[in-house]
Amino acid sequence: MSAAPPNVIVVDDDRGIREALEGLLRSVGLQVSLFGSVAEFLAAPLPARPRCLILDVRLPGRSGLDLQSELAGADAGLPMIFITGHGDIPMSVGAMKAGAVEFLAKPFRDQDLLDAIQVALDRDRAQLAGAAADTALRTRLETLTARERQVFALVASGRLNKQIAGEIGVAEITVKVHRGQVMKKMGARSIVDLVRMADRLDLAGADGRRAP
Repeated sequence: MSAAPPNVIVVDDDRGIREALEGLLRSVGLQVSLFGSVAEFLAAPLPARPRCLILDVRLPGRSGLDLQSELAGADAGLPMIFITGHGDIPMSVGAMKAGAVEFLAKPFRDQDLLDAIQVALDRDRAQLAGAAADTALRTRLETLTARERQVFALVASGRLNKQIAGEIGVAEITVKVHRGQVMKKMGARSIVDLVRMADRLDLAGADGRRAP
């Protein structure tokens, strides 16, 4: 993914604007996908690389703001830049509050758009990296035994080895062994690391009285 050039997706019903944006973006080394409507965009797969969406507000059928709402509901997390020749302050404020990176009125400066694209792509890189890290973390979690997961949750909740031993009915030395295995398998360098991992995995509510 990191080796692939970023992809900028343009959704605008004006062919001239689509072609002008394509020329600008390709001139700075970006890959471009062009669509004339929300329906066309939704029918195409998203590239597995850093990407952002340049979106006209007024489109045939569903509007750009409609799409923003749909993607937010689906938790898609795709960074958006709105462009429009018919915008107003309430519209721009609403789009920005809903998470848009920028709201540009046509005609806009090329550099303003390029700056907004850089911000959007940086945001998506961070999102993709976070998703990859979460996947790796859950893969490591799957290597734990049921008892190790139980100990993991209790250690992360702040229990001491002696307390854990009493709660789950094993010897304290057994807890220490399980704890060491959890640290090793999860790749944790400290208890602080382990607590952070538990938070990301949402293990806070695990029942410490029985193996999950």
